[in-house]
Amino acid sequence: MNEEQVFFKSGSLNIEGLYCPGDGSRGAVITHPHSQMGGSMMNNVVDAMVAAFQGQGIATLRFNFRGVGRSEGVFDNGIGEQDDVEGALAFFTGRGVGDVILSGYSFGAWVNSRLAARKDDWSDFIMVSPPIDFVEFDLSVLTGKCGFIICGDRDQFCPITRLEGAIQGLGCRVVVVPGADHFYFGWEGLIQQYLNEYLSS
Repeated sequence: MNEEQVFFKSGSLNIEGLYCPGDGSRGAVITHPHSQMGGSMMNNVVDAMVAAFQGQGIATLRFNFRGVGRSEGVFDNGIGEQDDVEGALAFFTGRGVGDVILSGYSFGAWVNSRLAARKDDWSDFIMVSPPIDFVEFDLSVLTGKCGFIICGDRDQFCPITRLEGAIQGLGCRVVVVPGADHFYFGWEGLIQQYLNEYLSS
C-alpha cells in the first residue's frame, strides 16, 4: 500500500489520515472502530478494506477520528466524528474525486450511518459489522443507500439473525463470514475477498 500521511480539516480541527491515489475518479473513505476501545485507522479490518479498494484501483482515505493518533480534538460520542467524515469527503472533492464509496467498520459504520440520515454525498455505502447490539442503530435511514454489508456468524455486537431481520427492505447485499466474531482476527483475507467480489460485480 503506497499511502501518504495527510491532514485535512474537520471544522477547526486537523485530522490525520493516510491517502493513496487510485487509477481513476473513484475513491473510498474508510472509518475505524470505537475510539475509546483502541480503535484507529491502523485496525486489522480497516487494513483489509483498504487493500480491497486499492486492489480495484480505487483511491483510499482512512483517517483517525478526533482524539486518536495525531488527530486533534477529543472523542465526541459519534457527533463530532460525523464532521470528521464530512472532512474526509471534502478531501476527495478537493482532489476531483466525485465517485466516493463511504465505508466503515463497527463504530465507524455507525458514525457513517448517522451522517447518512441527513446527507447523501457518496455513490455507495458499505458496512462491516454494524454494531446493532452495542449502540442505538437506525438502519432504516439506509434504505436505498446501502449496497453491501459483511458480518461474522459469531459477531458479539452484530448478531446475524437480528441483522438479517433489521435490513429487510434496505435493498442491500449481505455476506456472512463463517467462524468470524466481531474482531475478525485471522479472517481478514475473507473480508478482502468478499469486498473484491462485490466491487468487481
